[in-house]
Amino acid sequence: MQWIDIRSDTVTQPTPAMRQAMFDAPVGDDVYGDDPTVQELERVAAERLGKEAALFVPSGNFGNQLALLTHCRRGDEVILGDDCHIVWHETGGAAVIAGVQLRTIASPDGVLDAAEVKKRIRVGDDIHHPNTGLICLENAHSNGRVIPLAAMQAVAEVAQAHGVPVHLDGARVFNAATTLGCDVRDITRHADTVMVCLSKGLAAPVGSILAGPAGFIARARKNRKLMGGGWRQAGVLAAPGLIALTEMTQRLAEDHANARYLAEQLAALPGVTVDLASVEINMVWFRLAESVDTARLMAALTEAGIKANPPEAGMMRIVTHWQVGRAEVDRVLAALATVLAAA
Repeated sequence: MQWIDIRSDTVTQPTPAMRQAMFDAPVGDDVYGDDPTVQELERVAAERLGKEAALFVPSGNFGNQLALLTHCRRGDEVILGDDCHIVWHETGGAAVIAGVQLRTIASPDGVLDAAEVKKRIRVGDDIHHPNTGLICLENAHSNGRVIPLAAMQAVAEVAQAHGVPVHLDGARVFNAATTLGCDVRDITRHADTVMVCLSKGLAAPVGSILAGPAGFIARARKNRKLMGGGWRQAGVLAAPGLIALTEMTQRLAEDHANARYLAEQLAALPGVTVDLASVEINMVWFRLAESVDTARLMAALTEAGIKANPPEAGMMRIVTHWQVGRAEVDRVLAALATVLAAA
């Protein structure tokens, strides 16, 4: 049976072209600066993201935590949304690695209000206060919402006025650019540094990019080594990353269209509530009626060859990607319809 995996876009497998590129990649020792494929990936990434330099890192979590470590001094305070990935899903790394304090702000639909950010920036030299070391934004948000450029610009202007750098968790920033119909640099220009995942919807098997000013990236390269992230013959991993940036970024609209189709069809099923306005990238969140037997639902999906995460507090998520096209979406819908009709 051919499995359909809708748990996340982190489950994507490399494309045939990526596998061939891995086989053919010229390599060297990247800690010595000798890997030509890594060098090319970092050059292309910096250009695509509108930054002076870029650094290949093992994961998005690693890239975000490396950014905090490189931007901040121990004891600094970082301002960010209370529902962002750095707060919720990075295992408290900010405390362990960078030794910083997180100051969270309510962020409806992932949007930080610039006025609320301004209120929380530490001004002056009061010895009781931590220094504001960094402001973090996220676009696309891990809840699947895309943050308007005007909201990012407003926060960036507040940050610049106070001399505080901005880091963008751009794990799915190319999804955000696709939805906004803009160049990705129109998003990243509102941040000093940005982390971008090459995996997820871009389908590379491993790795993310941290990009920013050349001096920052030089410091981050040393900190990457400190964190155990020094690569050796990493060209075999950088090669699919190049395809992710140059080719897979161009097809994300297909994933978004499949997610929209899925959401519209789900909304017609009994016991399902979908907020169609929230379907902005390749994620569909929906609420199941309390009468739905979750154990039976998950068993039926498994029986149908579908890997899915169970609902949490009544909410369930389905994520489309290059291996979940319209035919796979229809299979998922059919399996859900069968169970829900009997609920």
